[in-house]
Amino acid sequence: MSELYVSAVLGRPVIDPSGVELGRLTDLGLVPGKTLPVVSGLFIRSGGRRRFVPWRCVNLFTPVIVSADLSGVANDGNVWEDGDEDGIIADIRLRRDILDRQIVDVDGAKVVRVNDLKLHARGAGLFIEAVDVGLCGMARRLGQLRFWTWLARLCGLTLPSREIDWRFVAQLDPNADKLTLTVARERLTDMHPADIAEILAQLPHKEAGTVIGTLDPETVGEALGELDPEVGGRVISQLDSEMASDILEEMEPDEAADLLADLPEAKARELLGLMDAEDAEMVQELLEHEEDTAGGLMNNMFAFVPPAMTAEEALNYIRLVGAEIENVYYVYVIRADETPLGVVTLKRLLLSPPKAPVAEIMTVGLKSVGVEDSPAKVMEIISKYNLLAVPVLEGGHMVGIVPADAVIELFLPESVTRTRFAAH
Repeated sequence: MSELYVSAVLGRPVIDPSGVELGRLTDLGLVPGKTLPVVSGLFIRSGGRRRFVPWRCVNLFTPVIVSADLSGVANDGNVWEDGDEDGIIADIRLRRDILDRQIVDVDGAKVVRVNDLKLHARGAGLFIEAVDVGLCGMARRLGQLRFWTWLARLCGLTLPSREIDWRFVAQLDPNADKLTLTVARERLTDMHPADIAEILAQLPHKEAGTVIGTLDPETVGEALGELDPEVGGRVISQLDSEMASDILEEMEPDEAADLLADLPEAKARELLGLMDAEDAEMVQELLEHEEDTAGGLMNNMFAFVPPAMTAEEALNYIRLVGAEIENVYYVYVIRADETPLGVVTLKRLLLSPPKAPVAEIMTVGLKSVGVEDSPAKVMEIISKYNLLAVPVLEGGHMVGIVPADAVIELFLPESVTRTRFAAH
């Protein structure tokens, strides 16, 4: 047969050419191939005796019959008996190290369990072709595939099948004690940060660190910003401190502050000390505010210009600094002493004469909140005036903005919002 599933052969008797049973198949040994893992041999058990049979000795391998010829190889070190594992060409075992392990399903942006594996014969070799993570694989493992298929058809349904090509799932590490399955770096990098966050939230924290290690700090920072701060704190605490500080520098100050607030104080101080001084100062300012206040919700990076600047100069300035600012909904007009005069939208800047001073095109009567105001007060202002962000004042000085999404998610049911992911 050109292809078969592992569940169909595990536990099958392995016989020699004369039909004598050598033992029961308990596992398959694997080694890396050029593109797919290669089966290097069979692990069989007979009573209390265990053997490793190299693949070259296997002359028939089907769901019905598994046959091997051990004549002439019993004493060459390739047949393993109890207490003698020397010479085994199998660093990874299929049943022990892959079945029931969790893997990343990139297309579905979720973590799934390996229920079965599809094998494919090519030439004289046998390869792992795909992992089955669907209900079909689970039913097949339980020996109930026909029953569940019949029951589904009886209800007018089709039993869901989900197989992932091995090349889109993992690479084999021949030196690994336990196989960790992770998606290729370029496929993760192309994903939306919210999808990466959902994957990280489903993985054990140590394995999340493995996935993070394949990504650049900016991508990781965006993904951690989507996580529940408590979960993000546990994830980042598994990382090397230098790597963790690099990631924090790439995050928005408010998101980095939320994450650090959930870490032990000593760990938070350590990471702040490793960060760039300017980034650390901005984060430290936010950590001084209570979590359930406008100051605790705000981001202290926002776009602002002096009143004498022209529309053209303001647009050039935004082009220069805009990449560092997450929310450029509005450009605030602020005096040298940091007291606000008004606000101008990007649309107004684009449509105004290039030489027009922003003081002449801005909107006065700025709607704002204080640093100690509650999230409910912030929500009231945003809803009443249909704002995308609201300025935060302290002592008459503008110290930050609260984006609408930062406060709205606090008032939405968990079933509606998916901007933050908690551990499953």
